[in-house]
Amino acid sequence: MNDIEKLSGLKVGFAVCGSFCTFEKAFSALSALKEAGCELTPIMSFNAYSLDTRFGTAQENAAKMFEITGKTVLHDIVSTEPIGPKKMFDVLVVAPCTANTLAKLAVGITDSPVCMAVKSHLRNQKPVVIAVSTNDGLSASAKNIGLLRNYKNYYFVPLAQDDYIKKPFSLVADFEKIPETIVAALEGKQIQPLLEVRG
Repeated sequence: MNDIEKLSGLKVGFAVCGSFCTFEKAFSALSALKEAGCELTPIMSFNAYSLDTRFGTAQENAAKMFEITGKTVLHDIVSTEPIGPKKMFDVLVVAPCTANTLAKLAVGITDSPVCMAVKSHLRNQKPVVIAVSTNDGLSASAKNIGLLRNYKNYYFVPLAQDDYIKKPFSLVADFEKIPETIVAALEGKQIQPLLEVRG
């Protein structure tokens, strides 16, 4: 059985935070998981669900997630709190995961739909897969990545500097590697190499 076949039938929560420039990559990853046979539940942060940007309106982005998954987007704390008690997911993906969400997860703050989803899911000791997208990944957010790397059940999608000349502190995950990161995480393994050199 290859890695893609291992995804078939998995119950996957897919949470999107407000790194709007990576939404297209996130939706492509969501589509890939759907094609692999995953049962998907979409989740959006307050900002991802409510803000219109040059990367699309809030309504368009939520509609895209519904179109791919066939399910209504969970977008508030009340709807994400039951994730753990109902054992809704085998794995929870946060892609993109912003610096704001990284920081909150690192210190246990649960004042957003995505953070509540993660907290609730973790009560079942199942994996959380993080796809970082932040301009301060090698500065202010570096410590939060480090903290989460030391916490049980957190796994990171391989990441790299996306523009080391113009944005030397910026890190972005390779969204195309979300499926294989999930497979590794379900086996209790961090996919390697975690830090990549690109282009």
